[in-house]
Amino acid sequence: MLITLSVVIPVYRGEHSLPSLVQELAKLSQPNLSPNGIDYVVQEVLLVHDCGPDYSDKTIEDLAEKYSFVRPIWLTRNYGQHPATLSGMAASISDYVVTMDEDGQQIPNDIGKMLDMALTGDFQIIYAQPSNPPPHGLIRNTLSTIAKKTALKLLGIRYHSGVFNSFRLIDGEISRIIAAYCSDGVYLDIGLFWVASRIGYCPVRLREEARPSSYTFSKLFTHFWRMILTSGTKPLRLITIAGALSIVLSLLLVGYAFYGKFIAKIVVEGWTSVLVIIAFFSGLIMVSLGIVAEYLAITMGIVMGKPIYIVSSKPTRPAKK
Repeated sequence: MLITLSVVIPVYRGEHSLPSLVQELAKLSQPNLSPNGIDYVVQEVLLVHDCGPDYSDKTIEDLAEKYSFVRPIWLTRNYGQHPATLSGMAASISDYVVTMDEDGQQIPNDIGKMLDMALTGDFQIIYAQPSNPPPHGLIRNTLSTIAKKTALKLLGIRYHSGVFNSFRLIDGEISRIIAAYCSDGVYLDIGLFWVASRIGYCPVRLREEARPSSYTFSKLFTHFWRMILTSGTKPLRLITIAGALSIVLSLLLVGYAFYGKFIAKIVVEGWTSVLVIIAFFSGLIMVSLGIVAEYLAITMGIVMGKPIYIVSSKPTRPAKK
């Protein structure tokens, strides 16, 4: 059976880097064999124009005229990488969807290896896991790793064997479902985790970028903050936990005061009662805020479009070891 693929590329500053990338993808637009001997073909390349500062629009038009498999998607303004990627996923028609960056550091030939892993392990999503450091510099790479692992560990996301990446291979049905449900402000990978339970990681190597990165530290921080806000209610529960600990502290101080006055027969300073009152009522306030925050989180989940269930056209089996 021939597996079809849609490649989605959000384009912001791809005027010079896109032609060589699409030329590489053109080799995959004819039936190919993956390393494991699976027949696959890139059925379409969806170039989503995200209204960047260069003449990417002209480049996309030229590529669409040159290659029959290139499909342009024209956004009305700059929406950002994740919304642009979602628009391409919504327009895809293939068995699997591959998302890539425009800068050329991701290698199209790795798609076959990612497809092998998805089919062999029955995974719904395969993330590329770079085996070499991304070409961004030590500080940015370190901060990026910390940010992603914060989401994976601290926020309770259960996929812990790797970190997510913009180079992904996604079951086509999953990608179109999440494109329908995701609303403004939702971090794309968090949205994917809403509906997928079988996540794999494929080792790949990255090349040097064909152009400087468009992401400043402020944009990266904005991405990280959006990831925090859409990851779930666990950070909000920290407020409730901190409040409960404050109440426990006040009770311990009361016990200390009673022990000192009635058993140890020592003078208890006046600040003890003040500290008890502050700790107790501060704890009550924090617990109350935590409860209110939980209600707000439920409301936010509804507003973001988080589905309560998803019906699939095929059975969901455990991922193979």
